[in-house]
Amino acid sequence: MILALDIGNSNIKAALFEGLEQKTYFRISCDRNKSSDEYGVTLLSMLRHAGYSPKDVTGIVFSSVVPTINFTIEHMCRNYFGIEPMSVQPGIKTGINIKYENPRELGSDRIANAVAAYELYGGPCITIDFGTATSFGVISKRGEFLGGAICPGIKLAADALTDRTAKLPRFELQRPESVIGKNTVANMQSGIVYGYIGQVSYLVERMKREIGEPNAKVIATGGLALLVAGDSNVIDVLDGLLTLKGLCLIYGKNAG
Repeated sequence: MILALDIGNSNIKAALFEGLEQKTYFRISCDRNKSSDEYGVTLLSMLRHAGYSPKDVTGIVFSSVVPTINFTIEHMCRNYFGIEPMSVQPGIKTGINIKYENPRELGSDRIANAVAAYELYGGPCITIDFGTATSFGVISKRGEFLGGAICPGIKLAADALTDRTAKLPRFELQRPESVIGKNTVANMQSGIVYGYIGQVSYLVERMKREIGEPNAKVIATGGLALLVAGDSNVIDVLDGLLTLKGLCLIYGKNAG
């Protein structure tokens, strides 16, 4: 079975796959100060809790947007699983033709999303990853990654609103019943959540117009996708494992 790791700014999402069938899934916090031993013990504990042992893992693949942690993760894979991990980086086979001005600038998680979206749902398509940052990716019907957009994530925007103002309180990130809030917290929830839904809708519609594909399928993933998908009329598919599935697909293209 293949262990896929998606290393983000806030969390590391991990799943054990047999083919593209998820056997177990968990997430741990991404801490640049943790040692390889701490990550190794945590991962082994999570796997054993789900009924699996290190011997069940025959391959490991990871994407990372935190370069400073990559050596630690690679060291952990060697010491605790006896496996040389595969890292998604320039030169790896993906089946996607990247039309970025500088392909090396494209995040490996966005590449994984593009691979999974195109192979599982077909092109043209648009991916939206609701993480610490929200990233959009546009894939043509010929499997070309055309580009996209990146904006602050919902939680990041909410934190900035309360951190940079003296009187506004911290609040729970949830969708209020009405756009017209009747108190300060409801006003903030409305502005952040419904404002974000409107932002997503505009960006998606503009992207569809620019590529001339009004029926391009939109696939959303990421921890906060549910908060937006319930009121969005532009999201067609919600796939929480999109990035990890993409990593498994990439592993299959390169492992031989």
